[in-house]
Amino acid sequence: MDQIVIGKYQGDREEEVLKLYRSVGWNGYYDRPEVLKAALEGSLLVLGAYAEGHLVGLARVVGDGASVVFLQDILVMPAYQRRGIGRRLIAELLRRYDHVRQFHLMTDDVPETVGFYQAVGFTPVEKLH
Repeated sequence: MDQIVIGKYQGDREEEVLKLYRSVGWNGYYDRPEVLKAALEGSLLVLGAYAEGHLVGLARVVGDGASVVFLQDILVMPAYQRRGIGRRLIAELLRRYDHVRQFHLMTDDVPETVGFYQAVGFTPVEKLH
């Protein structure tokens, strides 16, 4: 199994990041690479997951970084899914932003997706008081 390294995405892998977004079917970004580039550049932080130096996962957050952070994107190439990469990316984001008051995300209401986010510690908003 490949060793996965999590680190700050430097923005210098345009073809790899497009391939990653396409691999998970997020063509809205892939079909408009200029929008994806601007989104990544305007993010608070973008982390990459690298296997043998190749980008296989990515997570990005937006927000003010002081009181609120939104997990905007998290994606892992299908061939690398179910290896704990998404969990590691989220754990690193939560570690880096453990001082913020609110850490949010919005996701589709798909049982597998909701289950994943609950497993890594997120709570559905309707269950908060």
